[in-house]
Amino acid sequence: MSVLPTLRQLQYLKLLAEHGSFSRAAEAAHVSQPALSSGVQELERVLGAAVVERTRGAVILTAVGAEAVRRAEDVLARAEDLVEAAQNAGKPLSGRFRLGIIPTVAPFLLPQALPGVRDLYPGLRLFLREDLTPRLIVGLKAGQLDAAVIALPYDAPGIDHARIGDDEILAAAPAGHALAGSGPIPEGALKAEDLILLEDGHCLRDQALAAVKIDAPRGEDVFAATTLPTLVQMVSSGLGVSFLPQMAVRAGLADHPGVVVRPISEDAPRREIVVAWRAGSSRAAEARLLAEALKLD
Repeated sequence: MSVLPTLRQLQYLKLLAEHGSFSRAAEAAHVSQPALSSGVQELERVLGAAVVERTRGAVILTAVGAEAVRRAEDVLARAEDLVEAAQNAGKPLSGRFRLGIIPTVAPFLLPQALPGVRDLYPGLRLFLREDLTPRLIVGLKAGQLDAAVIALPYDAPGIDHARIGDDEILAAAPAGHALAGSGPIPEGALKAEDLILLEDGHCLRDQALAAVKIDAPRGEDVFAATTLPTLVQMVSSGLGVSFLPQMAVRAGLADHPGVVVRPISEDAPRREIVVAWRAGSSRAAEARLLAEALKLD
């Protein structure tokens, strides 16, 4: 049977990578420098390869060391989760819970929902990470996140989810624009050349374009925004027409005299907001409870 690295050895290597010196890593680990150095050497014997290059005044990870650190972070996170789960057995949504959330939902859902979540689960320590959907999915699969609030449709094999609610996708046009009317936009009236959008990577961008059956505008001169507030400013400046989620409009994001919001079509295209987690996760039941607590009105 092969000898495996210990969690302590992996922790020593992780701290060494973070602090860049044996003395500072030993201090962070609350052990002596010789003890930490011995642990790293033992790890190298187990792996059969050097993990660090020892040079005067600096510690440099080898290629094997860098890969070992990457894997050690996942192993240590899962070990911490095991301890959390054991300590909080029978007490759902207590202790640490790492939740990812997309930027087109976070500022509109969290302020209204989190006070109620805290009331329901006072022992919950929620760690939030705001990021784009592809990176949140990677975090779920790597065990770096326990769950994530994302918008569907989005193709993510190996991910389960529970529904929070629907969010209509609306059009936003500059006041005085030909499309700044009332009621649903007539079919075919919205053209690719009219559009300004969130930058590539935001799922709202792809979901809205699919709803109006328009391919993304191409070319270096296409305007793209990194956030919804920036997008609203671009619309109000007359740069073009865009799309906004209803939850952002309800939160007052489009309350601007230069912006007119109207439905896209009679069908009212929507995105489904969900709490997602890695299939088979030990925290699936808690993720479902969180989805219930975050339900949209």
